[in-house]
Formats: sequence, structure tokens, C-alpha cells
Amino acid sequence: MTQSYRAGPGFRKRGVISRLSDLIWPPRSLLSDEIVDRPGVIEPALWGELKFMSEPLCACCGFPLPDHAGPGDQCGPCLSGKPAFDTARAALAYDDHARRLVLDLKRGGRRDGLPVFARWMAAAAGENLARVDFLVPAPMHWTRLAVRSFNQAAWLAEALAKANGKPWKPGALTRVKRRKSQAGLSASERRRNVGGAIKASAAFKGKTILVVDDVFTTGATLEACARALRKAGAAEVHAVTLARVVRSTDILI
Repeated sequence: MTQSYRAGPGFRKRGVISRLSDLIWPPRSLLSDEIVDRPGVIEPALWGELKFMSEPLCACCGFPLPDHAGPGDQCGPCLSGKPAFDTARAALAYDDHARRLVLDLKRGGRRDGLPVFARWMAAAAGENLARVDFLVPAPMHWTRLAVRSFNQAAWLAEALAKANGKPWKPGALTRVKRRKSQAGLSASERRRNVGGAIKASAAFKGKTILVVDDVFTTGATLEACARALRKAGAAEVHAVTLARVVRSTDILI
């Protein structure tokens, strides 16, 4: 038995072509090879293993806090040095299941999970999503985009924007310098690697912006995006990701 988790009314209607394509390419679970009744389905057993981020969380960066923490409490790194973004939230803790979802999207170009990802990320962003003026995706350098042909952060931003009736600006942020991949770098190396590489290509004076990305690892990319948006005049910068790495040794800014 399977269960479907949908992002909203805009994603529920499926035409004849979609149903016919299912006969040729049967939809499979987002977390296994099991054939399911429609795209975006996760069987209940695996659904129950997903680790959604939940309170108590750092009021700033969304890092998990001890059970006794109260509303407004922040983690040590945010108290010692506030990030450029106002808040950051993630839908899932980055474990083996979340890793599969992210890599299927990021490296496999698998789009059938986007509606449900948008629902999860909307829940994670909470009231900040209702307040933002624009959604913007974390950018990819044009040379990498030419090789991959898509930016998974842009896919997530578009899905989230459409599901919630919000405008989004796919070219609002640009990577003006190509740097080596962030994979395998320490927090400090990630900050240096992305420093000065991201610019805002539009004016955002007085606007409230939500930056969308796939994974929050150390926060270096989101920090660089927020700094660029602040420089362009943004009044508030919030961020949401599909998943985030959770380690006790994380340095978040």
C-alpha cells in the first residue's frame, strides 16, 4: 500500500497525457524502486523514516536545540556572530533518505518530487513565506549550468513559488566567479570559496526575500546570497532548503 503526499491544488490535476505516460513509464516511489500509483508517492514505511526538522530550533539558523529551549532561543554560533540572513529553515535533516532525494534531484534531474518538496519547504518556512516579496534560487555559475542544463535550486524555487502564489526571480542572484565544488570542504573553506562569488543582479530596496536552495551544509552559500541581497537593498533575507546537515560540530556562519 502507498500513500500520496501532494503540494497543493495546482499540482493535483493530471491530464490524459500524464496518465498515458504512466502506462509507459510507471511512476516509482521517491525513496525506492517500488511502482506506485502516481508520481510523488512515498510508501508509508519509508515515509515514517523521514526526519523532518521540528521545534525547538535556533530562532535564527534553524539548528536543532535541546528540548528545554524556548521560543526565540538561538544556538551558540548565531549568538556569537549573527548571519547575514534573518532566518534559515530546512524541511529535512540530511540522512540517507534525504540524501537520496537530493541527489536524485541534483544529479539525476528527477522532477517528480518537486510538488511534495514544495509542500515540505513551505511548512518549514512557515509564516516567513507569506511575508516575502520574492523567492530567489541560490545561483549556479553559467559554466556549470551549461554542463548540467538545470539548476536544482531554481526548480525548487519555482515549485515553491507556484504552489504558494508567490513571484520568483530566477536571475536575481548570479555567480560571477566560478569556484571549485563545495563538496568535501570545511566550513571555513566553504566561506572562503564562495566569498565574493555571488552578486545580486537586481535592486531589492526595502524588499523581503526568501532564498531557496537544496541543502544547508555550513550555511556559507546562503550567507553569501544574503550578503549580496543586503547590498542590493533587501530589508529582510530569509532562507529555506529541502534538507540540512545536522552535526554537533557544525559551524553555521
